[in-house]
Amino acid sequence: MGYETLLVERGDGIATITLNRPEARNALDFAMRRELLSVLDEIEADPTSRVAILTGAGGHFCSGGDVKTMRTRHTAAEGRGRVEMLNRLVLRLVDYPLPTIAMVDGYAVGAGSNLALCCDLIVASDRAKFGELFCKIGLAVDGGGTWLLSRVVGMARAKELVFTGDVIDAAEAARLGLVNRVVPRGELATATRALAEKIAAGPPLALRLDKRMLNRAATGDLAAALELEALSQGLAIASEDHQEGVAAFFEKRPPRFTGR
Repeated sequence: MGYETLLVERGDGIATITLNRPEARNALDFAMRRELLSVLDEIEADPTSRVAILTGAGGHFCSGGDVKTMRTRHTAAEGRGRVEMLNRLVLRLVDYPLPTIAMVDGYAVGAGSNLALCCDLIVASDRAKFGELFCKIGLAVDGGGTWLLSRVVGMARAKELVFTGDVIDAAEAARLGLVNRVVPRGELATATRALAEKIAAGPPLALRLDKRMLNRAATGDLAAALELEALSQGLAIASEDHQEGVAAFFEKRPPRFTGR
């Protein structure tokens, strides 16, 4: 399928989605939001896809909402409608069955910063910048930032970033635990690809179960987590991948997981 605002590449179990509005620093217009939902469905339906990478074209990840569409005053109902489609995307990406990696170069600000946080892992270049810029233009936070950011950096620091609209660099983002890795810009694609390949070589079913459990654990209690672990392990232990993993262990060779 062709897309107006996205570039999509697939191979070796890795699907790379590139936000492709470089003239607007990949701002999330309505077309891009719709197309992201569509491409996530497309990738999930492909049995060969094991990891998804989300990145941006033109030296930036995403500058958030398209400010050009905000020049006209909107009603509260219109404002809510603008965000509801974004909410669908946030829920879809956070709960996406495949492991996801945000590959961030340049600006990831506003809803763009929160879009990166929707992914399971973030690999940033040394020139990446993050910020909850909503207050700079008189807006409240959206894109899941109130939920996602506080769980990563803690409530006090999340409030500081939201209330000030400060932009932080990659080194500070790493110090706060906002990103998993910071690499030189010239090594960003290679480092992200290597991480994706490592994850893609793992057991797809078990990793999907693990992601689901970790997401649920963020809002549940220990008893609920233990119950879900027992259920998930029951599915995993009966899988062909578990048998392959055990065989590879005793044969002293890398396992060849198939997702069955």
